[in-house]
Amino acid sequence: MYSNGIGSAAKVESSSASAEKNRNSNISSQNEDSNLKTLLEFKKALLEEQKSGEKIIEGLNKKIEDTKKQIDEGRIQLEDLRVKLKEINDQKDSHLSKFTELKSTLVDARNQMKSLDEKTSPAGAKIRKERISATHLTRALDQIERDLQTRKLSKDEERKLVLKSKQIATKLHTMKIMNKKEDKYRQISSEYEILKTTMNKIFDGKAELGEKIGKLKTDLDTLLNLRESLYEDRRKNIRIVREAEAKLEMVDTQLNAIEFKKSRAHAAEYRYRRQRSHGRHDERYEAIQERNKRNKENQERWNLLKEAAVKKMSSGEKLSFEEMKLIFGDDSQD
Repeated sequence: MYSNGIGSAAKVESSSASAEKNRNSNISSQNEDSNLKTLLEFKKALLEEQKSGEKIIEGLNKKIEDTKKQIDEGRIQLEDLRVKLKEINDQKDSHLSKFTELKSTLVDARNQMKSLDEKTSPAGAKIRKERISATHLTRALDQIERDLQTRKLSKDEERKLVLKSKQIATKLHTMKIMNKKEDKYRQISSEYEILKTTMNKIFDGKAELGEKIGKLKTDLDTLLNLRESLYEDRRKNIRIVREAEAKLEMVDTQLNAIEFKKSRAHAAEYRYRRQRSHGRHDERYEAIQERNKRNKENQERWNLLKEAAVKKMSSGEKLSFEEMKLIFGDDSQD
């Protein structure tokens, strides 16, 4: 009777414990489902963030490559312009000394003409007007010479013709000198104007190249700054993607842990139901058979420990958890 009462009490206690266990299991399962839902949503957000970051990085890489290409092309153009500028500077240097010398010669020729004009003034202005009639003067001089030789002249007429001959001869001589000076001046002036035009073209080309080089340098500085900005954006997005990857690893670890825990719980529940379906007698029999298979000495020792625990319980002494386990545990029932 006493033994049956103890057995009933044990069954009630076991049933209560089982119910409590089921309630705790249900609460734990609900918590796990909530955590699982939160983790899956978080994982989805992380995957979207990772995908978006990788897409941004891909776009930045393309922009960086395009910018690098533009920079390389700009540097090639800049080098070509510098080569052309050097060629123009060489041309300028090769013409500059001649240009300076020719300019000085032109100034000297102009000064000589001015000096000659001053010496022949006031007749100089009249002489310049009569330069176009040098042939006429030459004929007039020849006629005077013939008159002096062929005509019978009085001394006064002869004196006048001689004086006029001298005047015409002086005019012709002055005109010849002036013509030579003017011809030389015109020649030098023509050479100077040609060289001046060449020098102006050189300076215009140099200014144009300088402007192009300045603009190209400004464009290259802009491209270099853009490249650095793109590098910084790429580094920032790479950090974001790596952080998302690290978080995904942690989430996957937690999801795997939940999955593993669920798998174990399902396996334990399956074993528990399987054991209950075979009945307690079969469970005790199988447990005893299993223990017998393991080791006979351990079985005997367990029997002795159980017998001592039963005696202790019968005497009303307080049992330890291990002793209770020996008496009421599934593996300890005969």
